[in-house]
Amino acid sequence: MDLLRLVAFDPEDLAVISAHLQDSLLRVGDIAYLPKERRFAIQTRRYDWEADTPRRRLTCMHFENVTGVRVRGIDQANKDAVLNLLAIAFEETNAPSGTATLIFADGGAIQVDLECIEMQMKDTGPVWAAESRPSHEEQLQPAGRP
Repeated sequence: MDLLRLVAFDPEDLAVISAHLQDSLLRVGDIAYLPKERRFAIQTRRYDWEADTPRRRLTCMHFENVTGVRVRGIDQANKDAVLNLLAIAFEETNAPSGTATLIFADGGAIQVDLECIEMQMKDTGPVWAAESRPSHEEQLQPAGRP
Protein backbone atom coordinates (compact mmCIF):
# COMPACT_ATOMS: atom_id res chain seq x y z
CA MET A 1 0.00 0.00 0.00
CA ASP A 2 1.74 3.14 -1.25
CA LEU A 3 0.96 6.47 0.33
CA LEU A 4 0.22 9.20 -2.21
CA ARG A 5 2.16 12.44 -1.88
CA LEU A 6 1.69 15.27 -4.38
CA VAL A 7 2.77 18.92 -4.66
CA ALA A 8 1.35 21.73 -6.77
CA PHE A 9 3.16 24.81 -8.05
CA ASP A 10 0.84 25.75 -10.93
CA PRO A 11 -2.83 25.42 -11.93
CA GLU A 12 -2.22 22.16 -13.82
CA ASP A 13 -0.63 20.53 -10.75
CA LEU A 14 -3.53 21.77 -8.63
CA ALA A 15 -6.03 20.20 -11.06
CA VAL A 16 -4.34 16.80 -10.57
CA ILE A 17 -4.57 17.12 -6.78
CA SER A 18 -8.19 18.25 -7.09
CA ALA A 19 -9.00 15.04 -8.98
CA HIS A 20 -7.44 12.93 -6.22
CA LEU A 21 -9.33 14.86 -3.51
CA GLN A 22 -12.71 14.70 -5.28
CA ASP A 23 -15.35 13.35 -2.89
CA SER A 24 -13.14 13.69 0.16
CA LEU A 25 -15.08 13.99 3.40
CA LEU A 26 -13.96 16.33 6.16
CA ARG A 27 -15.26 17.76 9.38
CA VAL A 28 -15.45 21.54 9.79
CA GLY A 29 -13.25 21.05 12.87
CA ASP A 30 -10.52 19.62 10.60
CA ILE A 31 -10.04 22.95 8.81
CA ALA A 32 -7.32 25.30 10.04
CA TYR A 33 -6.24 28.75 8.90
CA LEU A 34 -2.96 29.82 10.50
CA PRO A 35 -2.48 33.46 9.47
CA LYS A 36 0.85 33.96 11.30
CA GLU A 37 2.29 30.96 9.42
CA ARG A 38 0.45 32.00 6.23
CA ARG A 39 -0.91 28.45 5.94
CA PHE A 40 -4.33 26.90 5.32
CA ALA A 41 -4.68 23.18 6.08
CA ILE A 42 -7.34 20.47 6.16
CA GLN A 43 -7.47 16.81 7.09
CA THR A 44 -9.74 14.70 4.90
CA ARG A 45 -11.01 11.20 4.44
CA ARG A 46 -10.06 10.87 0.76
CA TYR A 47 -11.90 8.44 -1.47
CA ASP A 48 -9.21 6.23 -3.06
CA TRP A 49 -10.21 6.28 -6.73
CA GLU A 50 -7.33 3.95 -7.72
CA ALA A 51 -8.37 1.09 -5.40
CA ASP A 52 -10.16 -2.00 -6.71
CA THR A 53 -12.68 -1.89 -3.86
CA PRO A 54 -14.35 1.19 -2.35
CA ARG A 55 -12.12 2.63 0.37
CA ARG A 56 -11.08 5.85 2.04
CA ARG A 57 -7.78 6.96 3.52
CA LEU A 58 -6.72 9.71 5.88
CA THR A 59 -5.11 12.54 3.89
CA CYS A 60 -3.85 16.00 4.78
CA MET A 61 -3.34 18.97 2.48
CA HIS A 62 -2.13 22.50 2.96
CA PHE A 63 -1.49 25.72 1.09
CA GLU A 64 1.50 27.97 1.84
CA ASN A 65 1.83 31.73 1.11
CA VAL A 66 -1.79 32.38 2.12
CA THR A 67 -2.82 36.04 2.34
CA GLY A 68 -6.47 35.53 3.31
CA VAL A 69 -9.35 33.06 3.61
CA ARG A 70 -13.08 33.57 3.06
CA VAL A 71 -15.84 31.07 3.86
CA ARG A 72 -19.32 30.94 2.30
CA GLY A 73 -22.21 28.61 3.12
CA ILE A 74 -20.42 26.68 5.91
CA ASP A 75 -21.42 26.87 9.58
CA GLN A 76 -17.99 27.29 11.18
CA ALA A 77 -19.46 26.92 14.68
CA ASN A 78 -20.62 23.34 13.94
CA LYS A 79 -17.21 21.61 14.18
CA ASP A 80 -18.75 18.13 13.66
CA ALA A 81 -20.53 19.02 10.41
CA VAL A 82 -19.27 16.88 7.52
CA LEU A 83 -18.40 18.48 4.19
CA ASN A 84 -17.99 16.76 0.82
CA LEU A 85 -15.19 18.32 -1.24
CA LEU A 86 -16.08 18.30 -4.92
CA ALA A 87 -13.16 20.20 -6.45
CA ILE A 88 -10.45 22.79 -6.04
CA ALA A 89 -10.46 25.54 -8.67
CA PHE A 90 -7.89 28.29 -9.21
CA GLU A 91 -8.37 31.77 -10.62
CA GLU A 92 -5.28 33.84 -11.30
CA THR A 93 -5.58 37.51 -10.32
CA ASN A 94 -2.11 39.00 -10.75
CA ALA A 95 0.35 36.28 -11.80
CA PRO A 96 1.46 34.32 -9.92
CA SER A 97 -1.13 35.39 -7.30
CA GLY A 98 -4.66 34.10 -7.32
CA THR A 99 -7.48 32.45 -5.41
CA ALA A 100 -7.94 28.74 -4.86
CA THR A 101 -11.58 27.84 -4.22
CA LEU A 102 -12.52 24.65 -2.41
CA ILE A 103 -16.00 23.77 -3.69
CA PHE A 104 -18.23 21.62 -1.49
CA ALA A 105 -21.52 19.83 -2.10
CA ASP A 106 -24.56 21.78 -0.90
CA GLY A 107 -23.07 25.09 -2.10
CA GLY A 108 -20.38 25.75 0.51
CA ALA A 109 -17.01 27.16 -0.54
CA ILE A 110 -13.73 28.30 0.93
CA GLN A 111 -11.64 30.83 -0.98
CA VAL A 112 -7.91 30.86 -0.21
CA ASP A 113 -5.99 33.89 -1.48
CA LEU A 114 -2.43 32.96 -2.46
CA GLU A 115 0.73 34.89 -3.35
CA CYS A 116 1.52 31.89 -5.53
CA ILE A 117 0.47 28.23 -5.69
CA GLU A 118 2.39 26.11 -3.23
CA MET A 119 0.25 23.21 -2.05
CA GLN A 120 0.93 19.73 -0.74
CA MET A 121 -1.29 16.69 -0.33
CA LYS A 122 -0.15 13.61 1.57
CA ASP A 123 -1.81 10.37 2.65
CA THR A 124 -1.03 10.05 6.34
CA GLY A 125 -2.26 6.74 7.53
CA PRO A 126 -5.25 4.48 8.00
CA VAL A 127 -7.24 2.98 5.15
CA TRP A 128 -10.77 1.62 5.63
CA ALA A 129 -13.60 0.25 3.52
CA ALA A 130 -16.06 2.79 2.15
CA GLU A 131 -19.77 2.01 2.05
CA SER A 132 -20.00 2.74 -1.67
CA ARG A 133 -18.35 4.44 -4.61
CA PRO A 134 -19.35 8.12 -5.01
CA SER A 135 -21.66 8.73 -7.95
CA HIS A 136 -21.85 11.83 -10.12
CA GLU A 137 -24.62 10.89 -12.49
CA GLU A 138 -26.39 13.94 -13.81
CA GLN A 139 -30.09 13.81 -13.13
CA LEU A 140 -31.44 16.25 -15.68
CA GLN A 141 -35.15 16.44 -16.27
CA PRO A 142 -36.70 17.53 -19.58
CA ALA A 143 -37.76 21.18 -19.68
CA GLY A 144 -41.05 21.78 -17.93
CA ARG A 145 -40.88 18.59 -15.83
CA PRO A 146 -40.09 18.48 -12.12
